[in-house]
Amino acid sequence: MAPRFPESTKNSVRHRLAARARERWPQITELRMRHHGVFTYLEATTAHTTLPLCRLRYIGSAHDWQVAIYRASHDDYQESLFPNGLPFGTCQDALDLACGLYLDDPNAWQDLRPPTN
Repeated sequence: MAPRFPESTKNSVRHRLAARARERWPQITELRMRHHGVFTYLEATTAHTTLPLCRLRYIGSAHDWQVAIYRASHDDYQESLFPNGLPFGTCQDALDLACGLYLDDPNAWQDLRPPTN
């Protein structure tokens, strides 16, 4: 059975993602979130377009999420690892991962990579 997705967690993720978008992604004019079951779908509006970004999966913690990146070529979501190689991470890291791809800024992943030493 899937973990229950409490309202407090929905509110928390909404605030954390909005703050990250403001601080890291100024080209986003609006960040929309839609909750369905254990999923949170993220969509960003820029000056030029609206882009589906990713789907977060609630795994029982407000701090750890799984991420699936939206694939326009298939009109679906593909589960993904975070750049540090882990299958879970913060919702902010998921936003950076998706925006790094869709807003063409791979430097967004610098802090997400594992150490090389």
